[in-house]
Parts: sequence; C-alpha cells; structure tokens
Amino acid sequence: MDEKAKRTVFRVSGGAVSEIEDSVAVEKRLRISVNGEELLSLYCTPSMIRELAVGLLMTEGIIKGEWCTERMSIEYKDEIFVNIDAADAVVSKENKVLTSGCIGGVTFAKKLETEKINDIFSIDTEDLFNIFQQFQCRSELYRLTGCVHSAALTDGKSIIAFAEDIGRHNAVDKVIGYSLFEDINFSGKIMLASGRLSSEIASKCSKWGIPILASRTAPTNLAVEIAELRGITLVGFVRGDRLNVYTHPHRIKGAE
Repeated sequence: MDEKAKRTVFRVSGGAVSEIEDSVAVEKRLRISVNGEELLSLYCTPSMIRELAVGLLMTEGIIKGEWCTERMSIEYKDEIFVNIDAADAVVSKENKVLTSGCIGGVTFAKKLETEKINDIFSIDTEDLFNIFQQFQCRSELYRLTGCVHSAALTDGKSIIAFAEDIGRHNAVDKVIGYSLFEDINFSGKIMLASGRLSSEIASKCSKWGIPILASRTAPTNLAVEIAELRGITLVGFVRGDRLNVYTHPHRIKGAE
C-alpha cells in the first residue's frame, strides 16, 4: 500500500501563486485483533504493518504466553485489519492509556523494571554524529511529505533497521518488530529517533535493554528519569556537531 499520495496545491511564494502537484503522507486506521476480538486501534503509515503490530504487542506485554507471529493475517481495505491467532496465550486488555504521541498513540501501563542496563557499549561523539547524519539521509518519505517521524537501530557503524511513520511511537515499534523478526540482539545498539523523547519511547528502549537512545530533539523530564533509573544513555539535540547527554555519559566518548 502506498505511503504517499499526490495532491494539487496552490503555493504562494514571494507574492506569486503557482499550482503544483505535491506529495502528502497517507494515514490509515489500523485495527488489531487477537483471536478475532479487537484489542486496539491506531492511525499509522501503511507500511511495515506486521512489524508494527508485533513490536507494539511484544513491547507493551499485551500478549503473554506462547503465540506464533507467523499466525497473523493482514487485510488492506479503507482500514487495515490485523488478526493474530493466539489461542494459547493470555491477552491483557487493562490499563490502556492514550499517550502524548502523534495520531492518538496508545500504550499499556506496566511496571517498569529497575535493574540497571550494564551494557558496556560506547561510541565516539564523531561516530554518533556520522551515523545520525546517515539516519537523517534515509528519511525519504519525510523529504517528500515533511509529515512523518523516523526511527532506526544501529550498532554505530551502519543502520540495521529503519522505519518511518506518522507516529513517532509507531516508528520505534516498527524498528523493534523488525529486529525481533530478524533475531537482532538489542545489546550494543543505539535507537535513533527523529522526534521528542517521551517517557513512552524511553520505556520501549528500557523493555529491550537498548543502552543508548538519541534524538535530534529534546527529552521530557520523565524520559530522563526512566533513563537514569534503567542505565540508559539519553542523548538529545543531535544536530551537526553538537549534542546534549542527559544520563549516563560514560557511553559517549568525549562527553564524560
């Protein structure tokens, strides 16, 4: 399914008006059901749907017990319907929370682990600047529409997983879902994000033990508290040759 659509717009520039064709991001409602019963719905960019569904369900702990990710059906209509056959699993329907995320994000309240992430992985500031520049250059849909967020998983040398979505939480869930499908270990990795680092984003990285979380924008106070508690190195305002390290700076060589 296309991630973008063409629309005619009237552009005003320097007092002149021109009629042009422009790209806009496609937005679809995604309805996720387990064993035929709808559990949640959200709006998303219609790509990497399998990864989004699995990343969300696994990260939020919505399904507990044995279930097979291959037993998933996806139906593309005016809305996108996902159903997961998990007859032997327990489904949590409680504590669903509307998040501060774009496009009505959802999360499920859960107890945050307190054990420190003791990953010894570290990266030079110059290498972080370089990989973040590569990350931003990958954002093709953003360049075309100016309307999406992006997220990526990297080992500091190359981009291992990448996703774009109208919702920043969705982009992170897509990256996590892809990594789970591909059996990519989260240790020694960095989660890169284009948007605000909220508590929900920090919690997602906490769940999988990702040691470094970096964005071109700012974190919230609660995100900083979660990162401090869990031993995550939280980096904001990665722009050009500058950045801010909010927690556990020992992983950023040159920032201690």
